[in-house]
Amino acid sequence: MKRGRREEARMGGSVVAAALLARVCQARATLGAALETEDAYAVAVAQDELDDAVRVARRHGIDVGPAAAESEGE
Repeated sequence: MKRGRREEARMGGSVVAAALLARVCQARATLGAALETEDAYAVAVAQDELDDAVRVARRHGIDVGPAAAESEGE
């Protein structure tokens, strides 16, 4: 069965949303691990990745949760 453009766009959008949410989730986990090791450089790199992932997700209209969680290194 052939799909219409709207249905394809909606499905593609959900794939993008899932990928962006997975990126945020992975970045949060990486930051948590870096905080546990108390490695200042790893924390800085992980925080930068999380900030970027959250920014991109929000630019695409995806709710990634409260901003305070990112600054606290959830």
